Amino acid sequence: MSTNNSPISAPGPAVTFQEVSREQEGQRLDNFLLSRLKGVPKSRIYRIIRKGEVRVNKKREKPEYKLKSGDLVRIPPVRIAAPKEQIPPSQALQKLLNESVLYQDEQILVLNKPAGLPVHAGTGVKTGLIEALRYMYPELGSLELVHRLDKGTSGCLLLAKNARSLKLLSAQFKASETRKVYHALVQGIWPGNLTRIDAPLLRQQEKNGERYVEVSQEGKAACTLFSVLEELPEATLVEASPLTGRTHQIRVHTRLANCPIIGDEKYSEEEARQTFARRGIKRLCLHAASLAFVHPETGEALTVSAPREKQFDAALKVLRQAGD
Repeated sequence: MSTNNSPISAPGPAVTFQEVSREQEGQRLDNFLLSRLKGVPKSRIYRIIRKGEVRVNKKREKPEYKLKSGDLVRIPPVRIAAPKEQIPPSQALQKLLNESVLYQDEQILVLNKPAGLPVHAGTGVKTGLIEALRYMYPELGSLELVHRLDKGTSGCLLLAKNARSLKLLSAQFKASETRKVYHALVQGIWPGNLTRIDAPLLRQQEKNGERYVEVSQEGKAACTLFSVLEELPEATLVEASPLTGRTHQIRVHTRLANCPIIGDEKYSEEEARQTFARRGIKRLCLHAASLAFVHPETGEALTVSAPREKQFDAALKVLRQAGD
């Protein structure tokens, strides 16, 4: 009997056994196999589990079985499709990401995500942040996003380096046990007495496939706390603390207050965006300033802060000068 901690190569004539490590504990059996049999369709994964070709400690288990440290998984030989050619991230992007590390240890990685970089590859985008990091650090085979930031948003982004940390951190986000603080430059003067917005949000699907969110009683509960950091002649720098984690939550709630975020291509008016663009403000002025959570290994309460990007502070400078 032998153990092998690397992905299975295909086609392979022999059965492989892999012992579950402490870091992999809690991962579902189907996800465990998907991460090791890259290129194999999910339907094939479920079929080999259902037929009993996959065994855990010599017994059949269901796809949703939660693995335990020390479990021995029997993985049958499976023909794997040739992997798609990976496009290496540019040297400039690799340098930027290396310089964006705010905190890391053996369990987690926190980055100051650059504005304009999507967290995932997608339609028309061949390399996202997670793909670039996996290319840069191939030894981190289990690197996963714990949460997401919109493409235009900069700031604190948390990633897990193993399945156990991912599970524990994801549970914190799901239970709203983390604290997220954002800085946003919004159009106009923020209402002085508006410190909390409770408005349910419903995700819609645009014709081009992009996500769009509306306030709707049919949606999920969403709550954001607001405070004014600085009043400007034609804008306001606000602090936003979402108590829930809905898609585009801060962007939609600021629009509901008639103070949409400057540079927001979805939730602000085209004319206003063009006016700010002519003054050099083109980015979405939303920044994840800090993130507080409990470390998955030590149980220590951590707060990581991200400095604002130069473009954000440049926009702030331009708006301050409007009253001069």
